[in-house]
Amino acid sequence: MIELEGLTKRYGEKVAVNNLTFAVRPGIVTGFLGPNGAGKSTTMRMMLGLDRPTSGDVRIDGQRYDRLKDPLRYIGALLDAKAMHGGRSAFNHLLCLAQSNGIPSGRVHEVLDTVGLTSVARKKAKGFSLGMGQRLGIAGALLGDPRILMFDEPVNGLDPEGIHWIRNLMKSLAAQGRTVFVSSHLMSEMALTADHLVVIGQGRLLADTSMADFIAQNSRSYVRIRSPHREELLDALHRAGVTVLEVGDGVLEVDGVRSEEIGELAARNRLVLHELSPQRASLEEAFMQLTAESVEYHAHAGTPLDPAGAPPPAPPDVRQGWGGDWKRG
Repeated sequence: MIELEGLTKRYGEKVAVNNLTFAVRPGIVTGFLGPNGAGKSTTMRMMLGLDRPTSGDVRIDGQRYDRLKDPLRYIGALLDAKAMHGGRSAFNHLLCLAQSNGIPSGRVHEVLDTVGLTSVARKKAKGFSLGMGQRLGIAGALLGDPRILMFDEPVNGLDPEGIHWIRNLMKSLAAQGRTVFVSSHLMSEMALTADHLVVIGQGRLLADTSMADFIAQNSRSYVRIRSPHREELLDALHRAGVTVLEVGDGVLEVDGVRSEEIGELAARNRLVLHELSPQRASLEEAFMQLTAESVEYHAHAGTPLDPAGAPPPAPPDVRQGWGGDWKRG
């Protein structure tokens, strides 16, 4: 388990992490979300003792990271896939980690096989693609067979097969009772992987809840209905005290009532339904709703074009001077 208590990090007047308190528990995959600049990387670095907190505390299975003996046996982490000596082979990179943490060299072969790099084990890491570098970083995290694993953007650079593999790997690690903490900007993948979410914005805790509760609390869920007997259905819904929103094209939307109840009401009134579909927001929509006020860097959809769609004129040629009448000589 990872436990944070009042964790704070200041850089001068800038507060990067502001009084964070939460726990990352074993047996589930916990997703760590937040906009750019929210303090996720700083938080993860403090968990691993790479940055010193201004105040507060982090405990890894009840101990501070710097008090852990053979830390790779307690916690394995992938924070930066490029954090390796490019002149070393994949095998030697992992061997150095193993020897410095009292891990048998045979474990190197095991993790290389786990991440699919056995065939390139003797190749230098500097020739690896981004995806291969990610796999090597994951191998390093797994090396000590730790009870706790942390991954920062683990699917970065992986192809679809690799993304499917790391998703199943994280789920299987959690199913073994391990603590799995993963940060990612890829919302569609996080929705398929995480069971629990910790969300921060501008260094502050915004949510610490299950995936299902997070989406339910930060988005609108409703039932979409279409029927050739629209007016009769409206009457039946109104008699039942159901509030209906008419959105055009014959579509009705109902909040606060389960689709099963609407189907049973239609059946009792012998009304045909062409559509009865529960609509649930995506993780991305819920995340955007919650963090709208915490986004530090805002992009704009527009481009500097004139009303006709042409790009702005280039600055005047220096040879033309201010009036455009400059002549050589």
